[in-house]
Amino acid sequence: MKHLLILLLLMIAFFACKQSPPQERSLIPEGQIGSRLPSFSTVDLHGQKITSADLKNKVVLIDLWATWCAPCRKEMPGYQMLVDKYGSRGFAVIGFKVDVMADTEDPIQFAKELGVHYPIAIGAADIRNKFGGLQGLPTTLIYDRSGILRSKVIGFEYTSVIEKTIQRFL
Repeated sequence: MKHLLILLLLMIAFFACKQSPPQERSLIPEGQIGSRLPSFSTVDLHGQKITSADLKNKVVLIDLWATWCAPCRKEMPGYQMLVDKYGSRGFAVIGFKVDVMADTEDPIQFAKELGVHYPIAIGAADIRNKFGGLQGLPTTLIYDRSGILRSKVIGFEYTSVIEKTIQRFL
């Protein structure tokens, strides 16, 4: 009887170990602090491919903006300054121009006039949804080197505040 009980326990343990672990799912919705950098692939306004895989092991700032957004115009040169200063240390910025309203200016010319040369792509609904949707402009998302969202700012923020945030992750 004792041997039968031991055999039964061993069989239970064996079959329990053979079961595959449950699928790991993030319980944190996209665009919320602690969520992961979403998988995406797009083409920037100059025809260059941009993918989330290109951003692996980098501190990433995602900027959702529009040509008609005055606070966006104010923030973007600061983001370029941060790329110039920290790009060699693994910092990247991707700008997604939202298409919820007609542009007031050509986006390529707009960026050129601001001195912005980090990648800019169209932030259509599918892209915006991957980052949690659009709640306001500008929207700034900062992901650490592990691809975890650590900061989300809806509305204007001074470059110095953004710089202090990214410095923690570099």
